Amino acid sequence: MKKIIVTTKAPSPIGPYNQAVLAGDTLYVSGTIALDLETNKLMKLGVKEETKQVMQYLAEILKAADMTFDNVVKTSIFLSDMNSFVQVNEVYSSFFTKDFPARATIEAKRLPKDANVEISLEAVK
Repeated sequence: MKKIIVTTKAPSPIGPYNQAVLAGDTLYVSGTIALDLETNKLMKLGVKEETKQVMQYLAEILKAADMTFDNVVKTSIFLSDMNSFVQVNEVYSSFFTKDFPARATIEAKRLPKDANVEISLEAVK
């Protein structure tokens, strides 16, 4: 059985998908970018600030599923420029207090709304 996870403290989907889906004890969180919650437009931020905003949104989605970053087992990070790797890591790493999850980091030719960074994750209760 699956349950759709929704919070108003993270951006609404801009396509035919949900913020997150809980299937059993596993949470699958869709790719998240730094959209303004009121306008649904991309926040024009530097890559570090954009990453921080995305991670804060992911924290809210996890919270809506009664989880934290401690529950995260895998993340996928999509960057518009792999040269941002170190800057993204600085921010990303500050959100984990225990072991880091498995991860893939990929440079994408173009991200939704021309974002610098998009992050998705899976977490387990």
